[in-house]
Amino acid sequence: MEEAVKILREFEENRYAPVYFLQGEEPYYIDLISNYIEKNALEESSKGFNQVIVYGKDVKLAEVLNHARRFPMMSDRQVVIVKEAQNMEKELGKADNQKMLEAYLKNPQPSTILVFCYKYKSLDRRKKFFKVLDKHAVVLTTKKLYESQIPGWIKKYFSDKGFTVTEKAVYMLADYIGNDLERLANEIDKMLINFKEPGGEIDDRLIQKYIGISKEYNPFELQKAIAYKDPLHVYRIIDYFAANPRDNPVIPIIGTLYSLFSRLLTLHHAKAYTQDAVAGTLNINRFFAKEYIAGLKNYPLPKVIRNIHYLRQADLYSKGVNNASLTEGQILKELAYKLLNA
Repeated sequence: MEEAVKILREFEENRYAPVYFLQGEEPYYIDLISNYIEKNALEESSKGFNQVIVYGKDVKLAEVLNHARRFPMMSDRQVVIVKEAQNMEKELGKADNQKMLEAYLKNPQPSTILVFCYKYKSLDRRKKFFKVLDKHAVVLTTKKLYESQIPGWIKKYFSDKGFTVTEKAVYMLADYIGNDLERLANEIDKMLINFKEPGGEIDDRLIQKYIGISKEYNPFELQKAIAYKDPLHVYRIIDYFAANPRDNPVIPIIGTLYSLFSRLLTLHHAKAYTQDAVAGTLNINRFFAKEYIAGLKNYPLPKVIRNIHYLRQADLYSKGVNNASLTEGQILKELAYKLLNA
């Protein structure tokens, strides 16, 4: 996300604004920026006196601003971070509190870095209060990345760490983890600990080895087996998942299969039936287009629509809706049967 990268570059040049309001659906960038400030804005020796971290559910806005108005002790600056600030939604919705914050925004304590971490939601941009906030503070609004953007994000993350990565490894990660950027970053970082120096290429074998994706039994291979309509392989994988539910939770598996059929739906509507058309429509490497071409042949549009319905139904079952007794393994077996026989 370009705005987040710009802010982080300013930090590296030791340039900080008086107030940051970090909001939106994607918590990864909110945490990335607030964690950088927490770790780097102050010398370690001065954090005890000059760094205040509070949580939205435990604090009133007046307390936050009182902290922010203080002068630092034996330091050029102080830091005040409000984590989980979305729990102050009612506080920030009160007219008196908005006036109080607006007054501070127009005349902030220049030696304070005040950070609000307002996760999973955003303030109403149409309101006067937001316009004042946007004018006098650095406002970052984050959005969840689209599925098509995840492979590019993964490649860039590896590149920033000094590694290259194969297309198959990228799409294995994207399908296995999805668009949870925090989890993606954590899994990649844990894997790269095993490499003493940057450099070299990360391939699917290394992903399987270090991230714990079984070579044969993983959602990536299940998706492929269903696309090719290979029932023997499908049920072999499902049996493995059912025997190892802790390592193979049902919700991400359903999410991976939903991704397959939502892409097939897109391709049918776009009438993209050749390798180039599939690759262009989905913005993927041609290497992976074969799997979708097989899926398009095996699942005409009416079957795709029916299977999306079955996947939504299974998702509800996995969350306990209209399901009193089915285990995760039973949900998957029933789902697999319906998908293959739609």
